[in-house]
Amino acid sequence: MAASGKSTEISSWITEPTSPSETQLYDLLAAKCAKIACLLEDGSPQDLWHFLADIQANPEIFEIVVRFCHGDEVTLSAENVVPLSCLAHYLGMTENHCRNNLLRKALFFLQHNVLPTWNETVRAFRTTDDILDEAIESGLVNVCAESIVSKVISDPLLLGDPIKKVYFDDTEDKDVDFQPNVKRRLFPFNWPSEDLTTLSLRLYNPLIHEMIKRGVPSEYVAASLCNYVRKWVLHTSTEEEENLDIHKRNYQREIIEAVERLLPTDGGLALCTFLVEMLRCANLLKASSECRDGLEVRIGKHLHQATVKDFLVLSQGYAREVQYDVECLRRILKHFYENYTISNISGLIAVAELVEEFLAVIASDIDLKTKTFTALAEISKGVSTGALKNSDGMYKAIDIYLDKHRHLTESEREEVCQALDLHKMSNEACDHAAKNERLPMRVVLQVLFVVQLQLRDSIMREVASSQDGCRLREEEEEDEEARLLGSDEESMKSDLKRMSRKLMELEKECCVMKREIEKDCSRRVVKKEKVSLWKELKRKFGCLSVTNCSCPGNKKKVHP
Repeated sequence: MAASGKSTEISSWITEPTSPSETQLYDLLAAKCAKIACLLEDGSPQDLWHFLADIQANPEIFEIVVRFCHGDEVTLSAENVVPLSCLAHYLGMTENHCRNNLLRKALFFLQHNVLPTWNETVRAFRTTDDILDEAIESGLVNVCAESIVSKVISDPLLLGDPIKKVYFDDTEDKDVDFQPNVKRRLFPFNWPSEDLTTLSLRLYNPLIHEMIKRGVPSEYVAASLCNYVRKWVLHTSTEEEENLDIHKRNYQREIIEAVERLLPTDGGLALCTFLVEMLRCANLLKASSECRDGLEVRIGKHLHQATVKDFLVLSQGYAREVQYDVECLRRILKHFYENYTISNISGLIAVAELVEEFLAVIASDIDLKTKTFTALAEISKGVSTGALKNSDGMYKAIDIYLDKHRHLTESEREEVCQALDLHKMSNEACDHAAKNERLPMRVVLQVLFVVQLQLRDSIMREVASSQDGCRLREEEEEDEEARLLGSDEESMKSDLKRMSRKLMELEKECCVMKREIEKDCSRRVVKKEKVSLWKELKRKFGCLSVTNCSCPGNKKKVHP
C-alpha cells in the first residue's frame, strides 16, 4: 500500500523476527489478515518482514491494526476510519477470513457515525488526500463525496453565505434583520462548521465540479470559490509573494486557474475588487492567458462596481516593467460595454466618472509619460461620450498633469490637451481655463472663442425666447379675440331670437288693440250722430244748451 504526503514508512519500528514473541506477533496478524496468512503459508517469515516493511502507511494507523489483532478494543474516529479501512482492505481483513473483522467494523462506523453528519464527513474526506489512490480504489472517496454533495443540495448554505450585492434596489428594506437558516437553528450559533476550503485542490476541484453539474445554485458555489482563493492565495502579502518557493507558486497558480474555470460567469456573483485581486495574482504567478482573459471578461461585467484603487491595480497589467497597461484597461472596458445590459444609465455614468477620477489620480505621477497619459485620456473621452454632461473631470486631470510636468514643451502641452472637449466645459471651467497659464496659448484662444460662441448662443436663445414669447402672446390675443367674437355672435343670435319673439308678441297685441279700437270707433260714430241731431233741434229752437240758453224768459239781469 503506497501513500503520499504525510505518510511515513513503518519499517523503522518493524524488525526481522528473531524471537518466539515476534513470531507469535506474525501469527496474530495472520489470524486477522488474509494476505499475511497467505505469505506465511507460501513463504518464509523473511518474506513477510519484507512485505510489511514495504507498506507505506501512517504508523499510528498500523498500530491500531496491530492492537486489533492482539484483541484490544480500538477507538474509531472520522480522522482514522478512512485510512484504517484502506489498510484493512489492503491486508484482506474481511469477513471471509475472520468474523467481526476490522474492515467490517470500520465501514459500519463510517456509515452510521460519520456520513450522517456534515462535519464528520468533511473530516473523513480530508484524510483521503494522503491515500488518494487507495481511497479511490476502495470506493471511499466516492462515498464521502456523494454524502457531501447531497448535503449541499439540501442546504446550500453549507458552502457559505452568498456575496452581498453592492447596490441595493430602492424597494428593498435594508433594515431587515438576518434570519438564520432553519437547519442552522438546530445547533448553537457558535457551533464550529467544517469548511470545504480546508480541502486540497485535488479534492476540492472535482467536488465543486460535481456540485455545479448537480445544479447547486451558482451564488453559493461562487461564495465557496471566493473563500477558497482568499484562503490559499489572496491572504499572502506582497513580501511573501516575492519570496514564495517554486512549488508553492505553482500550487497557487493551479488554484487560480482552477477557480477561474469553475467560477460562474453570471454577473453579481462576485465583487469586482475580488476579481481584480485575482487578476493581479494571476499576472504575478504567470497564469495561463485563458485564465487571465476569463478574469478580464468577468471584471468587465462588474466594472460599474469598481473603485479607483481597482483601476490602479488593473493598470499594472501583465508585465511588471510596464508602467501602465493601457491595452488591459481598453479590453476590460470593451467587455463592459459588450455585456452591460442594465436598463438605467447609472452604470455607464459610474464607469465614466471612475475613469476620469483614475486619470486625475495618475496625472500626479511625475514619471507618467505623455504618450501614456494621452492614450488613457482618449479612453476616458470615449467612455464619457454620451454618459457625462461636461468634460470638467478631463480638464481637471489635464491641469494636474501640466502642473506636475512643467518641463513639457508647447507642442507636448498641446498634445496633452487634444482629448479635451472645450465645447462640453462648464462656465466655471471655461473661466478657469481662460486664466490658466499652464495651458498652451492656442488652447486658451480656443477657450475664449468657445466662450464667445456660448455667449452668442445664449443671447440668441434669449432673443428667440423673447420672440417666441411675443408670438405666443399674439397668438393668445388672436385666440382671445376669436373667442370673444364667437361669444358676441352667439349673444347676437340669442338677442335676435328674443327680439323676434317680442315682435311677434307685439304684433299680436297690436292686432288685438286694432280690433278693440275699431269696435270703439264704431260705437263713437253712433253716439256722435245722436248728439248732432239734438244739437240741431236746439239750434232750431234758439238755444244750444240749457245753461247757455238765449231764450228771453231765461235771461238774468246783470248788475253793473
